[in-house]
Formats: sequence, C-alpha cells, structure tokens
Amino acid sequence: MSQEQDQPPQDPPLRAIKSFVTRAGRMGTGQIKALAELGPRFVLPYKPERIDAEAVFGRKAPLVLEIGFGMGGATAEIAATLPDHDFIGCEVHEPGVGALLKLIDEKQLTNIRIVQHDAVEVLRDMIGPDLLAGVHIFFPDPWHKKRHNKRRLIQPEFIANLVKHLAPGGYLHCATDWQPYAEQMLEVLSAEPQLHNTAAGYADKPAYRPLTKFEARGLRLGHGVWDLVFRRRA
Repeated sequence: MSQEQDQPPQDPPLRAIKSFVTRAGRMGTGQIKALAELGPRFVLPYKPERIDAEAVFGRKAPLVLEIGFGMGGATAEIAATLPDHDFIGCEVHEPGVGALLKLIDEKQLTNIRIVQHDAVEVLRDMIGPDLLAGVHIFFPDPWHKKRHNKRRLIQPEFIANLVKHLAPGGYLHCATDWQPYAEQMLEVLSAEPQLHNTAAGYADKPAYRPLTKFEARGLRLGHGVWDLVFRRRA
C-alpha cells in the first residue's frame, strides 16, 4: 500500500474566509495562573493529526465538540451536568481559555479539554469521521452587516464537512439571539441531506443548555433566542 493510501482521508479545503476576528484581551491574574498551571493538562496543542479521544480522556464516552465557547461558563456547566460525556472546546481568544481553565479547577471537572485554534481546522485535521456524539455552536458571531454575512460560520460548505464527523444519530445544536442568522441557520441546516430537524422549525431550549446572564437579560427585554437541534441521519 502506498504512503498516500496510509493517510486518513481528509476533508476538502474549506473557504479561507474566517468567521472570527482575533481580538487582544486583557488577562486577569487568575487566568494567567490557570493557563500556566492547568494548561499543560487540559489544553491540547493543535496538530494536523487525529485525536485519540479514549487516550486523551482515559475512557470511552460520548464526545461533544463545542465551537467558540467564549468565557466558558456554559461549557463548564454542561460538562458538570453531563459527567458521562467528554467535551472538547475550541476557542481562539486566550482570556476565554484562561477563564474556562479556572472553572475547570473550581468545579473539579475532568471531562473537558481545550484546543486554542480555529475550529474549522481542528474539525478538519483533528476530529476523525463519525466520531462526535454532538456539536454545540452557541451564539456565534452573527456578523450583522450584510456585506459581512459571508463570514458567518454556518454556511453550506462548512455544514457538509461537519456532518462527516458526527456519528450516525449524532446531533448539532446551534443557538443564536439574532433572528436573521437564525433564519439562515434553519435554511442551511434544513438543506443538508444528511441532517434532519428534531423539531418543526426551531427547537425548545434543551435542558442541558444553561441560560446565560446575557441571554436572561435579553429575554427580559423581549429579545428572542432561537435554538436549532438537528441529527445526522442513521
């Protein structure tokens, strides 16, 4: 067998347009300390090679990928609520990584690992096919201006590649508080032949997704939040 045949199949290259802008953020002393002390254990370096999840977590468990966890509050709460699941969180902003590491320590969580890198490349290079029990994409940047809509993460090409990494029956859960983006998400996800909607349109918020302070404030002011939960066809 040739060397090329030995290599795992790779997804085709995705669009070069980034769905995020890397911003410089201030790091608190607690975040700096968490990065130094906990980073070596909980932060996985980006490598163009497939993750062995059982080796990383020391067990076999359903694996969920979260794309863009922000400051990590929801991630930590979900991981604490679902201790029988393992979670890999992708976030490019270092303050968010430090904040989640602090929460991992405070809550004594062992079922989270972090990759500080572009999630599109992590998914393509590090996550094997049919591996994921679920994917969480909560409140991605809506890129409000029409000329910036092309930067939105949820696009047909991205979803077509993401689906390959979901196990049959695995779920994709997206949430947004920007109605035009919710409409785009529903259109894109509904058009992907390997996915089916678990609801007649938008879904009720699953119990495992915590209500953030920002979200609760918006709801009190009459703002909407839209959840979408799709599953890969078996």
